[in-house]
Amino acid sequence: MENKHILTLVKEEEWLKDYAEDIYERYLRYKFTLEAIENEYGTVLEFSRAHEYYGIHFDKLRNGWVYREWAPQAYNLFLVGDFNQWNRYNHPMRKNYRGDWEIFLPFETYKNSFIHGSKIKVHVEAANGAYDRIPAYIRRVIQHEETHDFAGQLWFPEKEFEWTDLAFDPSDNLQQPLIYECHVGMAQEKLGVGTYLEFAKEILPRIKKAGYNTIQMMAIMEHPYYGSFGYHVSNFFCPTSRFGTPEELKYLINKAHEMGISVIMDLVHSHAVKNINEGLNEFDGSDHQYFHPGGRGYHEGWDSKLFDYGKKEVRQFLLSNIRYWLEEFHFDGFRWDGVTSILYFHHGHTSFDNPIKYFRDGVDWDAIIYMQLANKVIHDYSRQALSIAEEVSGMPGLCRRHEEGGIGFDFRLGMGIPDFWIKTLKHKPDEHWDMFEMWYELTNRPKKERTIAYAESHDQALVGDKSIAFWLMDKEMYSSMSKLQTNLVIDRGVALHKLIRLITIALGGEGYLNFMGNEFGHPEWVDFPREGNNWSYQYARRQWSLVDTDHLRYHDLYEWDRDMIKVIKENNVLLAPHAEQLYLDPEKKILIFKRGGLIFIFSFNIDQSFFGYEFQVPEKGNYRILLNSDNKQYGGFERISESFDYPTDKKNNLKIYLPNRTAVVLKKME
Repeated sequence: MENKHILTLVKEEEWLKDYAEDIYERYLRYKFTLEAIENEYGTVLEFSRAHEYYGIHFDKLRNGWVYREWAPQAYNLFLVGDFNQWNRYNHPMRKNYRGDWEIFLPFETYKNSFIHGSKIKVHVEAANGAYDRIPAYIRRVIQHEETHDFAGQLWFPEKEFEWTDLAFDPSDNLQQPLIYECHVGMAQEKLGVGTYLEFAKEILPRIKKAGYNTIQMMAIMEHPYYGSFGYHVSNFFCPTSRFGTPEELKYLINKAHEMGISVIMDLVHSHAVKNINEGLNEFDGSDHQYFHPGGRGYHEGWDSKLFDYGKKEVRQFLLSNIRYWLEEFHFDGFRWDGVTSILYFHHGHTSFDNPIKYFRDGVDWDAIIYMQLANKVIHDYSRQALSIAEEVSGMPGLCRRHEEGGIGFDFRLGMGIPDFWIKTLKHKPDEHWDMFEMWYELTNRPKKERTIAYAESHDQALVGDKSIAFWLMDKEMYSSMSKLQTNLVIDRGVALHKLIRLITIALGGEGYLNFMGNEFGHPEWVDFPREGNNWSYQYARRQWSLVDTDHLRYHDLYEWDRDMIKVIKENNVLLAPHAEQLYLDPEKKILIFKRGGLIFIFSFNIDQSFFGYEFQVPEKGNYRILLNSDNKQYGGFERISESFDYPTDKKNNLKIYLPNRTAVVLKKME
């Protein structure tokens, strides 16, 4: 192969040299597709403006509303709603010169009936029958309180939302994101669904105080089933009305920006709800309008529909969806759901034991092109936007630039890390924890692709599993979290909870994520109201009163997490290269490494404390403790003195008292 065809990704990753042609062809397929779009539309950003054409819009030149829909296989479409007393046949639509269905409603005729807040649908006659459907590009959907049916809602607020976030600069947040994963509905302590306004007022200040610089908002796109955690999307251009109005979501984001907090959204383009009444499935009567036909269009594991990423209209729908959320709601980027499922026909259900599986066997080239185009749209719209992939296969170049042979994400989620912790807690007694394995699992990532590390997310806390705190302490959390009593199970759990979080953030990536409440060891699991729990909200909330009660150990865990985040942020640890291992003692279960100018010392020993524990550091000088998990403030036993510095000897050795189940962070004093 000519040298010019060998892209940077291959030059820097020696193990990919046998697949240089595959990577180059991957880049060419993207380049040719992009060029075709640019030849027709000028730019990919112009291509991603379909939401300004389809759906319902006011045409100032014609002085009226126009509604357009793409439904190529449908026989007839009729606009229906409150404005015409739900007469299904009074307002037929016609195909325009582009082949799209269209209807125009003059302002003077409909100004008193086609109004803000009224409900609307489109009646579609097609091969699958006749159904009242929700317009594909609708901006708001509401659910009837008694019948629970969903309908589109006209949304023409008298006054546009006034943004005051023009001065917000997310640059620092983008470089080392400290992400607070959150769900607006379950963010309150009450037994019910929280709102955008409640979140802005009560939760944002908590996040700011805790030191996180980015929030990742789950379940924002409209979904018919609350318990899906927002992952069965029905209406892609609708912020869910469960939590409030579009303007109230904008208020939340604007308020976050005023606090210096970036806001990214869980973007679900990996699949869609299969429901016909609420979603896109069989919209024009066929099974292949937005989705692949037959079995290829159905995800058995998720019971949902799969997009046809090779179809121009589908690409335009999804790319426009990206631009819409960035432009209309000022989101600062996305965490992409289910990227592994998108990339492969087998959706990741295979062992990636041969590199060929990343490029040929089971790889959906159309999906990869779509992901490359999506990242192009994101970063062309804003160079400061963040794009994070939930991807588990290890696809090479996922977080490299297109011209280097990559797919264009900024970060990937370190999904192997929480899996490692849960497997360790479930299957290994403490004395069998393997320091070599721990080091490998937390450092095994591409050096030039950034990773978001996390010990646990919402996934690990769902019913059927347990949060790390619950694995560590289980039922003892119900009765023994008071500082006024002693309990060996709680002592162990609190100590390991702190160590697991610190070693994960310090060693595991270039960014960090935490699910709301887990930082202070929120008890129990997450379970949304359903028939099996008598529609209870007991486990679909966050009990902030636990962390606000000083005499409970939850408060100590919060204090630790806050100061841990502060130390990591102030010393730019996540901006530093991969950690340098200084010492590993498999028998004593001690691990010491350097990163970002700090020395991290971990003892996972279950019962031994070591006086004058000696190890070598790269630089001589005096070292001071910045963070000590054994401090009483964090629920420790105050066995380590923080009142003096630790000097090196002539061999650059340090000596420190190292109690069991303790972590200490040192910094060399200038």
